[in-house]
Amino acid sequence: MHTNDSSRWQHDHIFAQDRVRDGEKRTLVVVLITALMMVIEITAGLAYGSMALLADGLHMASHAAALGIAFVAYVVARRLAADERFSFGTGKLNSLAGFASAVLLLGFSLIMVTESTSRFINPVAISYDQALIVAVVGLVVNALSAWILAATPHHHDHHSHDHHHDHNLRAAYLHVIADALTSVLAIVALLAAKYYAVNWLDPFMGLVGAALVARWSYGLIRESAKVLLDRQASSTLVDAVRNSIERDSSDRVTDLHCWSIGHGIYAADLAVVSDEPQSADHYRSLISSDLGIVHATIEVHRCASH
Repeated sequence: MHTNDSSRWQHDHIFAQDRVRDGEKRTLVVVLITALMMVIEITAGLAYGSMALLADGLHMASHAAALGIAFVAYVVARRLAADERFSFGTGKLNSLAGFASAVLLLGFSLIMVTESTSRFINPVAISYDQALIVAVVGLVVNALSAWILAATPHHHDHHSHDHHHDHNLRAAYLHVIADALTSVLAIVALLAAKYYAVNWLDPFMGLVGAALVARWSYGLIRESAKVLLDRQASSTLVDAVRNSIERDSSDRVTDLHCWSIGHGIYAADLAVVSDEPQSADHYRSLISSDLGIVHATIEVHRCASH
């Protein structure tokens, strides 16, 4: 084969990761809003003596850090998409960012537990009215952020399905929903303490907020680790790939590996044994594009008995 002819058999490994995703723009807006509210809530929590409000501010700080990492991951993944050092593109940068933000979340949850426990032992005076105002504003900001992240894209091009497969965007949405819940807890604690003198509820809500952060962090660590460690894709996807090859034929898939390499996209490595072997391109064409398999390496063997 001539060297010039080999180019027709080659393909890039960008997999559309070089374009600006809808989630990138949304995340940037929410990062800016969240960072501003984070500063306000932490300052107010310290000034007015509310542990629930401080916990909400620290919780929002964890979100600002996580969302900031997500935004940086979007930009870096896009700019390095064509870099040949990344064998299957830069999709896993988002999972790496998620894992890093999850570790930060655990740190924030420990800080919240320590501070809340301290407030149980050494209660401080709380300026209820001012703290309530800031907590309500925080809840409104969280609701606005959730709306920004949940809004459906207006464009309907062939890339619009990315909104549903963007794990960073979904994680960011769940992040602000969890933060909104923490804001509600802070408001409830402040109202109970103000009108019913249930002062212990304020630091208790700080502990509840810490539990929420830790639980979210644990879930994110599990999901991002699956991608980073090339864990086998779901049995549903693996079975779908196998069935697409074996359907209506004597061909059999004897070895199949399928793993995530980015937002809703997968790589597959499989071996096919057949009485009448076809080309690798033939078997590759049998795999439905709806399955998200963007890179398939196929090894074909003739059955030993034939």
